[in-house]
Amino acid sequence: MSRTVDGPDGRPRCSWCAAAPEFFDYHDREWGYPVGDDRRLFEKICLESFQSGLSWRTILAKRENFRAAFRGFDFREMARFDDADVARLLADPGIVRHRGKIEAVIHNARRACELVEAEGSLAAYVWRFEPAPEALGVPQSVSTSPASVAMSKDLKKRGWKFVGPTTVYAFMQAMGLINDHVEGCAMRPEAERARKAFRRPV
Repeated sequence: MSRTVDGPDGRPRCSWCAAAPEFFDYHDREWGYPVGDDRRLFEKICLESFQSGLSWRTILAKRENFRAAFRGFDFREMARFDDADVARLLADPGIVRHRGKIEAVIHNARRACELVEAEGSLAAYVWRFEPAPEALGVPQSVSTSPASVAMSKDLKKRGWKFVGPTTVYAFMQAMGLINDHVEGCAMRPEAERARKAFRRPV
């Protein structure tokens, strides 16, 4: 089975893009490109938590609704959410109305505030878990890695919820901590150039 599929321009892309037309734009513009912005990092780990047991297509289709409902994933603002906000979110048909996940991301917003206080920024913390190139296997051949297991374990120790190793690995793929575009994908060299130009936060 081919690991690539032709994109709208005829160039090869990672085969998972074939699952939905909207995946091509997400794949080409976002997935695998390095991110150093705390709010975007927090948004992604929240959306990965919501995706658990669902498809990414479902979450991507609702992403703008999630952003509106969760105040742009400003974790400092989310940390002040109360029971009335939980009720508001459970009544919002534009998002995934799962009480456990909603309460978890609000809880994680409070933990994110603590983490930033302790570590300087969410970005500085996350990028400490970037794996060395020699530690990586074949792109998209696994769903966890030693680095994702380590980050998951540390986040759980800090009190975070819905951050298992598979969730964290998907987060690392999307946020460019690894270049997991398959060999032959037209975006793999683009993502690699972006990673080389990216200034790791400290």
